[in-house]
Amino acid sequence: MWADISQEFADSPSQARVVRFLLENGFGINEDGRIVCNGIEIPTTHIGRAIDTDRRVVDATARRILEKPELREIFTRMRAVPDLSGVAEALGLSVITLYPRDAHQKGIVGAAVGVLVDHDLPIRQIYVTDPYLTEEPRLVMIVDEPRIPASVYERLRALPQVKKLVI
Repeated sequence: MWADISQEFADSPSQARVVRFLLENGFGINEDGRIVCNGIEIPTTHIGRAIDTDRRVVDATARRILEKPELREIFTRMRAVPDLSGVAEALGLSVITLYPRDAHQKGIVGAAVGVLVDHDLPIRQIYVTDPYLTEEPRLVMIVDEPRIPASVYERLRALPQVKKLVI
C-alpha cells in the first residue's frame, strides 16, 4: 500500500509528508475534505504546524486523496485507536516492546504471543507498527500484570526473530 501511495505523491514531497503523517496517526478525511480523527475535525493549520508545512498543502493533499477512488476508500474509513503504552504504569499494566530483525518475516507476532500464553499472561493490547511507514518497526504488547517474570523476557530475547527487547 505505501509503495502505491508513495508513487502517487512522488511529484510532491510536501504532500507525501502530509499523507505519511495522516497514516502514522490514523487520521482520515471526511467527504468534505476535512482532516478527521474518528470523525472529529482537526484544523489543517494544526496539521501543517505539526509537520512544518503550509495549511494549503494539507488542503490540497486532502482534495487529491478524495479524487483517487482507491485512496478515498482508505482515508474515509481510517480510524485511530488508543495506545495504552503511555499510561500502562498508571493502569497497573506492563509494556513489552520487541524490535524484530526483519519486520517482513512471518511468525513474529505468533512467537511472541506464544511466550506470553505459555506463561498464562493476559494480553490487554497488542499492536505492530507498519514496517512500510516507520523506520524502526516494533511489536508492542501490553500485559494485564504489573510485573512480568524474568523468564518471559529471557524467552522473548531468545526468539530468533528478536533484534532488541525493551521493557
